[in-house]
Amino acid sequence: MSGQVIVVGCGVIGLTTAITLRKSGLSVQIWTDAAPERTASAVAGATWFPYRALPMDRVLHWTRRSKTYLNAMAGDSRTGVTIRESQQLWRHDLDGDPWWASVVPDLARCPRDALPPGFRDGYSFTQPVIDMRVYLGYLTDWFRKAGGAIVQRTVTSLDEPTADVVVNCTGLAAAKLVGDNDLVPVRGQWVRVANPGITQVVADFGGPDGEAYIIPHEDSCILGGTADEGVWDTTPDMETASALVARCGELDRRLLTAPVLEHRAALRPVRPAGVRLEAEARDDGPLRIHNYGHGGSGVTLSWGCAEEVQNLLSQRLS
Repeated sequence: MSGQVIVVGCGVIGLTTAITLRKSGLSVQIWTDAAPERTASAVAGATWFPYRALPMDRVLHWTRRSKTYLNAMAGDSRTGVTIRESQQLWRHDLDGDPWWASVVPDLARCPRDALPPGFRDGYSFTQPVIDMRVYLGYLTDWFRKAGGAIVQRTVTSLDEPTADVVVNCTGLAAAKLVGDNDLVPVRGQWVRVANPGITQVVADFGGPDGEAYIIPHEDSCILGGTADEGVWDTTPDMETASALVARCGELDRRLLTAPVLEHRAALRPVRPAGVRLEAEARDDGPLRIHNYGHGGSGVTLSWGCAEEVQNLLSQRLS
């Protein structure tokens, strides 16, 4: 395949898309107004898990493909990807397996007598856990070493890039850039604390005071979280932070005295109508492909969506 491509946006979706297209032989640049470490992706949890993204059938395919990539990376310490045991705990009886069960072959129900007090059911499985402080740097180096270029500039219109193909990976910024009123910010806040020896991901999505989850890395744990729909403010709130530590402390009391290292907040680009991944029908000008609106599943969908962008390009350019 030959041609020139400009990918707009340098979060995990933009980087992964650019790498995939560069691997196919295309000349690729990323245009971005923020370096990767300053994007919303940089402060994500992050684990492989489909969260606040639709439609389910496409999401299942994308998550399955992305999981294959992330599992393969887990053996390389440079990537920031590890495979960890995970538990999702529920305070009510579950009715069957979750909708994403087909992508997780080792999914099992937690024995009732092994559940912590207050919980009635749960799932256990393994999942990729991604340290975004490392992972984004790994992807950036990969792209540059493959011959890609990152150009830091603000894009106010998709008519600005001059290339054979323009790929829109701008996340929440697409609301203004292409006038997509379906995009909704869903604010997430997290606290990063020193890891007191935790190795397992634990999540309680049904707590009476809000969800709580613990995502361990080697040196720290990410404690979450919030899902504040329609909130644009990314300033961490200290009262919310204290509540997060308290809720996660109910899951593991060691966290109540763990030193706080960092407060984080960012906006998830949620699109209730579903992820927009499509080629735009145009009478003239460069081919445009849109790849945004991944909600809280940017890492989880990234590689599968990048493959679909590549397939769309292959069909059009051939």
